[in-house]
Amino acid sequence: MPYGGASAPMSADTAPDAGTGEPRIRVHDALADIPASAWDALAGEQLFLRHAFLRAFEDTGAVSPGTGWTPCHLGLWQGGALVAAMPLYLKAHSRGEYVFDHAWADAWQRSGMEYYPKLLSAIPFTPVTGRRLLARDAAARAQLAQAVVGFARRLQVSSLHVLFPIEDDRRALADAGLLTREGVQFHWRNGARAAEGHAAATPAPGLRLDAGGERFTSFEDFLATFNHDKRKKIRQERRRVHDAGIRFRRLRGRDIGEADWAFFHRCYSDTYHRHGQRPYLDLSFFLQLADTCPEDLLLVLGSRGEGAQAVPVACALDVHSGERVYGRYWGGTEWHSGLHFETCYYQSIEYCIDVGAEVFEGGAQGEHKLARGLAPTLTRSVHWLAHPRFAEAVGSYLERESRGIAHYVDELAEHAPFRRAAGDAAVREASPDAAGGADR
Repeated sequence: MPYGGASAPMSADTAPDAGTGEPRIRVHDALADIPASAWDALAGEQLFLRHAFLRAFEDTGAVSPGTGWTPCHLGLWQGGALVAAMPLYLKAHSRGEYVFDHAWADAWQRSGMEYYPKLLSAIPFTPVTGRRLLARDAAARAQLAQAVVGFARRLQVSSLHVLFPIEDDRRALADAGLLTREGVQFHWRNGARAAEGHAAATPAPGLRLDAGGERFTSFEDFLATFNHDKRKKIRQERRRVHDAGIRFRRLRGRDIGEADWAFFHRCYSDTYHRHGQRPYLDLSFFLQLADTCPEDLLLVLGSRGEGAQAVPVACALDVHSGERVYGRYWGGTEWHSGLHFETCYYQSIEYCIDVGAEVFEGGAQGEHKLARGLAPTLTRSVHWLAHPRFAEAVGSYLERESRGIAHYVDELAEHAPFRRAAGDAAVREASPDAAGGADR
């Protein structure tokens, strides 16, 4: 079945005999089939790419054929060693991705072809930039990029999508024929120059600002970079939450107890239900993370009242991995003016200042984040489409879309809350080795 339908077999093992020494691709239908030590040696420090994190999705059933996420991870093996790997899924829908291709699917299917299943390389339910081609060197990266396109052709799927790759991976995949798509998120950067010299777009991993400037010493130090009206508004928002009797604790790792996790999941689920959606993750997923990789987890917990009378009313889950803090999920059981902003953003920014973290990523979308000091940040994804004429049409669309995004970011910069400095800092490409729903 050409251009969709995935009629070819997926589970073939093309690894060589151990004695040949030639690298070959193997398809793994469960992450448990790949030794954690071998995977993590390629994955780097980012929690979202670690074997334990990705395996938790599969172990708890969030990622499975039944939920429309069939694992088919690629491993490039040589002489019995894993030299490159790629998290990969055969998707039966486009939910949980944060890069929207519903219009493409509709056009594809109106043309009489099957868009689903498609191939997707991403961290499930997680719009975070990071490595997607986990490789020991540039040659293995390039070989894996070519291999995943070959795998898509062999499966006869409609398309292949790689979401939020770092720049090295994006280039390798572009060289393999994938089209680049741009998007915008909102990130906070720890440093006076990054705020006062507010650029048109601050960078995700793979992009960076001109270096310079000291990190903030306090939340008030950060607010000092705002213009008067925006600074006053944030102080008023924080004061309202405090006057409502709500106090916050930040719990790290194993200090987060089972009762805290249960309250968090209650809030997380309620946020989805309020939007008419079913939560992607059940409590067992978070408890497994708490058991296998607790050191990167941060729970912001807001309670009304003091001591034994304190009642939890809101919480947010962050991930602190490397120099970045990632805002993931939030929810609350009561409404209070400013509670969302305090729980999701101000507490996390204050935490970053306290511990010296470089960046806080506030999750997907949300122009309301701009007024809170999170700046527009370019993100990228890459896409391969099997049908040549459809690929040509999408390529033309993406060129127009990128121009529109550039204008959008310029418009956002005009409404930035910061005091203006002479000469905004420039955004430029980083060096080749730059690291890198209920979502808030």
